[in-house]
Amino acid sequence: MAHQPSMWDVAEQASLSPLGAGVVRHPLAHGAWVDHLPGWVQGSDEVLDVLLGDIGWRADRRQMYDREVEVPRLLRWYAGGEALPHPLLGQARADLDAHYRSELGEPFVSAGMCLYRDGRDSVAWHGDRIGRGRTADTMVAIVSFGSPRALMLRPVGGGASIRFTLGHGDLVVMGGSCQRTWEHCIPKTTKPVGPRVSVQFRPRGVA
Repeated sequence: MAHQPSMWDVAEQASLSPLGAGVVRHPLAHGAWVDHLPGWVQGSDEVLDVLLGDIGWRADRRQMYDREVEVPRLLRWYAGGEALPHPLLGQARADLDAHYRSELGEPFVSAGMCLYRDGRDSVAWHGDRIGRGRTADTMVAIVSFGSPRALMLRPVGGGASIRFTLGHGDLVVMGGSCQRTWEHCIPKTTKPVGPRVSVQFRPRGVA
């Protein structure tokens, strides 16, 4: 799948910048927060090239009212212990563990991946509330590769939304009560955009 390389992320080899002072926390209502670090992965196009290959992407379907429809994105899920398709992703999970372990109290385990092929692919408003995210504070860390897309957040029940534009190695971490008191989505866009891969690291029992 063809993509337009970043004009700014020109490193030839993929690497991670330190997690630390560069991470900016955005407190939200109801005990939720979002951490943001643009360009955490340097040389991110190297990783994207691998992720756009044959790593087992699948097209899923879901029931909507009286008919079954195709999910507007491709999916890949890696269980804990399953080898990730690029070594930098394993290092990213290890660095996230080291940075957030004292606050989260447990490691990130699974790695879910979504491939948004163009602006027609999207994900509707939702929270990761299958499992412990429905009742307990937790974290979901997302690393983005490829063309920037909008990640929108809004309080459950409606309210003003918050926007993060994520791509080319950006990191966002949703924490606290975010999964049960806020919703997030990737809206469709009519703008010409290339593919984006979202890699979501989650603790055990959160989906």
